[in-house]
Amino acid sequence: MKVVVLGSGIIGTASAWWLRQDGHEVEVIDRAVGPARETSFANGGQVSVAYAEPWATPQAPWRLLQWLMRDDSPLLFRPQFDWRQWQWGLAFLGECRRSRLEPNIRAMQQLAEYSRRTLQEMRRELGIDYDHLERGILTFYRSSSDFETAQQAASVLRDLGVDRRILSADEVIQTEPALAGQRARIVGGDYTASDESGDVFKFTTALAERGAAQGVRFRYSTQVMRLLAEGGRVYAAETIGPDGRYERVHGDVFVVAAGAFSAQLVRPLGVPCPVYPAKGYSATFRILDAARAPRMSLTDSSRKVVISPLGDRLRVAGTAELSGYDRGLNTVRCEALTRIAQECFGPDVLDLSVPNYWAGLRPATPSSVPLVGRTRIGNLYLNTGHGTLGWTMGPGSGRMLADLVAGRRPEPAFPHLGR
Repeated sequence: MKVVVLGSGIIGTASAWWLRQDGHEVEVIDRAVGPARETSFANGGQVSVAYAEPWATPQAPWRLLQWLMRDDSPLLFRPQFDWRQWQWGLAFLGECRRSRLEPNIRAMQQLAEYSRRTLQEMRRELGIDYDHLERGILTFYRSSSDFETAQQAASVLRDLGVDRRILSADEVIQTEPALAGQRARIVGGDYTASDESGDVFKFTTALAERGAAQGVRFRYSTQVMRLLAEGGRVYAAETIGPDGRYERVHGDVFVVAAGAFSAQLVRPLGVPCPVYPAKGYSATFRILDAARAPRMSLTDSSRKVVISPLGDRLRVAGTAELSGYDRGLNTVRCEALTRIAQECFGPDVLDLSVPNYWAGLRPATPSSVPLVGRTRIGNLYLNTGHGTLGWTMGPGSGRMLADLVAGRRPEPAFPHLGR
């Protein structure tokens, strides 16, 4: 069959790769000039199975109220005249019920674990270099209440077989000496040795190159205007190419992996897609003293920020801003990331004078559980809604999507669409 994939981030590119391994003719369309130029460009770099947790928790509504008026808060809600934002917000509150926490964590963890195994397999077979580290992820906490709350989700994950080891404040410093200057502010932590980190942009770019070498066609600088359907099936995507000309790209199967913009493509067809953008920020710094820089990926849980060494760079990323589809940089939020880098490591370890700021729109569902599978339109599939875990879940989501298109039962026990 001919399969048309809309989007060339880690989700779309992984989908295209695995579809091609099944022998399909695959064509990928993206409005950017190359793969992984938007949400997959400069994220936090973590492949974090042990921290595959939803934003929607019983404590989340209270925290949102506390953060509501802070421009530098970890989660910033800016009300818009957009019914989709309010609909998403109400659904989010519904997912904050205690009864929803365990099933959401279970679904996310199963897909995340499967995806990490898939990534490891791809790394071995393809030999892709993407500054990856297999040194685990260390999370530290700055308040006792944050530490205690985090252990509720951690206990669910431990029941699922995730080894998330609790650490004292001194053990946090022993595990990552680069945090020694923060000892007085740390109350405890947890560590998972099996988690990883790496540059998703490098990986996705290399995977797209290998896919193209195997016959996947990539159309860049091409905007998808709408999907055309007739008789209960999508028969073409209407596009505008880099030369300004309209063209219809026909296919047998269509996969929407367009991140935060997925809902705009499928909603006119009557297909539900509860995805809304959650803008995340990152700042990337050049490492000046590798001996004093962190040797593993870190999470500052209280500030909702991750810190990942990527070769000779250090990336500080996080926060979420529910403010519509604007990708403009908020100066206050950017400077907050630089302050965290300065406070934790200082100007002798990092070149803080030239931060490389970036913002991307994460495709978030109210439950944080992504949408993967066949829609009510038989030849239209979704692979979107991964939120902050696109890198963690991307390789496995692409493989699972290919299984579903082929009519195979996917390996993870994940609540995929079309069941």
